[in-house]
Amino acid sequence: MTGDYVGAVNLEAMAEAHNYNAVLADLVARNLGGCTRCLDFGAGDGLMTALVAARGIRPDCVEPDHRLATKLRAAGFAVWADIVDCPPASFDGVYTLNVLEHIEDDVAALKRLRECLVPGGRLVAYVPAFPVLFSRMDELVGHFRRYRHAELAAKLRAAGFVVDQLAYADSLGFFAALAYRFVARGSGALKPGSVSLYDRWIFPTSHRLDRLTGAWFGKNLFAVASVPK
Repeated sequence: MTGDYVGAVNLEAMAEAHNYNAVLADLVARNLGGCTRCLDFGAGDGLMTALVAARGIRPDCVEPDHRLATKLRAAGFAVWADIVDCPPASFDGVYTLNVLEHIEDDVAALKRLRECLVPGGRLVAYVPAFPVLFSRMDELVGHFRRYRHAELAAKLRAAGFVVDQLAYADSLGFFAALAYRFVARGSGALKPGSVSLYDRWIFPTSHRLDRLTGAWFGKNLFAVASVPK
């Protein structure tokens, strides 16, 4: 994960997804709230970093994009350009939100994240799900893959984690993303207005339905994993 981020235009659009972003920040806070030192792997423009900090967790950051890293530092966050620069066994919590899909060797990245964690440390990972949903948007932002449940579990275990929780998320988003794949034309850039409409009128219902559908399908997939003590 090096160099400038090619999907910055979609980061700006996702700033309009207030409900979605709050749910992700709550996911991190719920699982890493007791951590004394936390790492945001792939912090991007700092939107999620700030939301997590507002919930009582002030993370350090890994962000290779120089422009985005400068913005993070200006907001008062410590930033490393690469995960290899982070000291080993120095964090008790790590989260990574929509980042692993950008990394060709994601297992190597997960192994490095595990090395950054103390024994018993926890990881929260959130990724796009289902290869059938791979679209021009994925191509635009540099995704190597979308994940299935079994694939993410296997990769976490290969990296030395114990998988504590694994579930799909945004059930209605699965159908919206499927329609987008077959109907949408253009570059794959998200439109802020469309993001806002989905987030306001559909996502809250989708999030509630996830309790029933999380074992089966969703636009995204999240995992909570830990390092053996």
